[in-house]
Amino acid sequence: MKNVLVLCTGNSCRSQMAHGYLKALQPSPLAEIYSAGIETHGLNPDAVSIMGEDGIDIASHTSNNVSEYEGIPWDFIITVCDHAQENCPFIPAPNAKRIHHNFSDPSKVVGTEEQRYAAFKETREAIKAFSQQFIEEELLD
Repeated sequence: MKNVLVLCTGNSCRSQMAHGYLKALQPSPLAEIYSAGIETHGLNPDAVSIMGEDGIDIASHTSNNVSEYEGIPWDFIITVCDHAQENCPFIPAPNAKRIHHNFSDPSKVVGTEEQRYAAFKETREAIKAFSQQFIEEELLD
C-alpha cells in the first residue's frame, strides 16, 4: 500500500477535494490518502457540498497540519496550490515522487451565488480529472 499526501495552504478545500477523489476513485485499495495544509483553515462547507453533489462525502474529513504526519514514508507528495509548493516546510521523503498542479481556489471567488457555485464546480471537475489520471498513471502502473 502506497502513502499519498495531498498538500495545500489551509487543507480546507482543494486538498480535501483531491483527498476525496483519490480515495473514492481507486478500483481497489492501492494507496492510503492523507491531506494536509501548511496551515489549518477548517473544512470549507462549499467544498463539502460540491463534492456531495458528485457522490463523494468529505464531511467527516478534518483540517490537518502537515506536521501531524511526521514519520510517514511518503510515496507521493502532491501540492495542489502554488502557495503550498513555495512555502511548504521540508518534508523528509527522499523516495517520494513530488507532483505539483496549481488548481484555482474557488473560495477566493467573489460574486453572486451562481458565480461562486460555478467556481467550485469547475475546480471540482479539474481535480476529479487530475485524480483519475494520477490513479491510472501512478497507482495502477
